[in-house]
Amino acid sequence: MSHCRLSAGICVVVLASLPAAAAPASMEPLQSCTVTSPAHQVALVELYTSQGCSSCPPADLWLSQLEARHARDHVVPVALHVDYWDYIGWKDPYAQHDFTTRQRALAALNGSRTVYTPGIFMQSREMPLWSNGGRFDEAVRAITRAPSEVRITLAATIVGTTVQLDARAVALASAREPRLYLALVESGLATRVRAGENRGETLRNDRVARVWSGPLSMTPGPQRWTLPVPDRARLAVIGFVEDATGQVLQAVDLPLSGC
Repeated sequence: MSHCRLSAGICVVVLASLPAAAAPASMEPLQSCTVTSPAHQVALVELYTSQGCSSCPPADLWLSQLEARHARDHVVPVALHVDYWDYIGWKDPYAQHDFTTRQRALAALNGSRTVYTPGIFMQSREMPLWSNGGRFDEAVRAITRAPSEVRITLAATIVGTTVQLDARAVALASAREPRLYLALVESGLATRVRAGENRGETLRNDRVARVWSGPLSMTPGPQRWTLPVPDRARLAVIGFVEDATGQVLQAVDLPLSGC
């Protein structure tokens, strides 16, 4: 079975439970990297944002700084650009309706009918006080002190400008109907905004979800992605697992620059 979410011309094909293919002898030497989630939970931090929102740039900057403030095996940040502000004058080039749908589902999970930007969720829980550094850090510590019910392994093999990624997730029996999500995220983006609330500004965005796939079934074998990555220094793949209630159980981050 294949799944594809297209954003800004990038397409990833996800093939379920396929054996690894041997590289032709004429191809360049393989480069590879692997990451496996730790025994403790890792905090998935989701920022719902929009280039059409004048209050979002400070939150975008805050998310960009998380990688420097927290270890990769403690926090996995991702920026999900929503499309519900596109009508006010600027169409966000990174917005996907799937992200609006996910934010609405998370809001409902937290007992709310309202979505807004910037909106922060950690492990599916809404964090209205995300800018309070002390409270945020304590929430991260509480999550990382808890054991994980899920183990996720991401393995990337690179030949030239092509990446093949195998994703495998295994859950304990206590995890209720676990499902896997994968995303390709890009950093170092700069956009000159020509309309809307941020007109005239150059907005800089990191950890932007460019491709999103899921929910994927937790099959015995790996899920496989094959994709072109012309500039892997700016790209990473993240994987996370949530249960039937929408609660995030584990997350993992694989920077392709390390391959």
